[in-house]
Amino acid sequence: MTVATGLALYDRAASEAAARVIAAYSTSFSLATRLLGERARPHIRHVYALVRVADEIVDGPAGEAGVGPAERRALLDALEQETTDAVARGFSANLVVHAFARTARECGIGPDLTEPFFSAMRTDITTTTHDAASHDAYVYGSAEVVGLMCLAVFVNAGTSRPARPAEHLVSGARRLGRAFQDVNFLRDRADDERRLGRDYLGIAEEGDRAALLDRVDDDLACAAATIGELPPDCRRAVTAAHDLFAELARRLRMGEGTERVRVPASRKAVLATRAWLGAGPSGGSR
Repeated sequence: MTVATGLALYDRAASEAAARVIAAYSTSFSLATRLLGERARPHIRHVYALVRVADEIVDGPAGEAGVGPAERRALLDALEQETTDAVARGFSANLVVHAFARTARECGIGPDLTEPFFSAMRTDITTTTHDAASHDAYVYGSAEVVGLMCLAVFVNAGTSRPARPAEHLVSGARRLGRAFQDVNFLRDRADDERRLGRDYLGIAEEGDRAALLDRVDDDLACAAATIGELPPDCRRAVTAAHDLFAELARRLRMGEGTERVRVPASRKAVLATRAWLGAGPSGGSR
């Protein structure tokens, strides 16, 4: 058995650190990544870990530690610069950034995706109320480009030279990311307004909420049509994630309870098993 040393050991430690982040913060996403093949699984964890650290700078933990808005902006700027530098040089003293840089270099994730992401994160420091235009710009940077990062992993992990994914797969990844974000906005709406003072949706009437859920269903349906064209070792995980959010959208449409809408663990297990057995994505909430 070969024992990792030097850079190989550091790479492994960075990857394990990223996996620990995802396990601590998202049981649902952690479950979905376990359905990925070994080729793509660590890279998706690397992407998620960086996204989560950036989000934690602009939201709760940094503020709870007494870090003010200007300092949070400086921390976020520093994280972006460290990410850019690490992708260029192939190393970072920050384990999460190092893991992401490895993935970016192998899978072709460039500043066309990282810059909109960090720009959206900065928006959270300065903007509390969104209109339709700012909502769409925020969702592109905070969610759609993350979907595109994941697509780059699905297509390019393990290849010698990264290639741009097909346009219909790009559209599917963007629409799936948008659906995920809008579902999260709806289920977190009360907490966002109470704890963070933010309104991402600008929903004034129940009809607005129904129209948003209709768009979520359309986005999920369009994304579902492309899942079967992803590499085989990625389809089950994306199907499970798609079906989880389709279930959340269904429960949001039904208006179940007054608490944050959740999918019970038993139902998550059914969705994951269904995906593992090769079933295609389920329908939407209508």
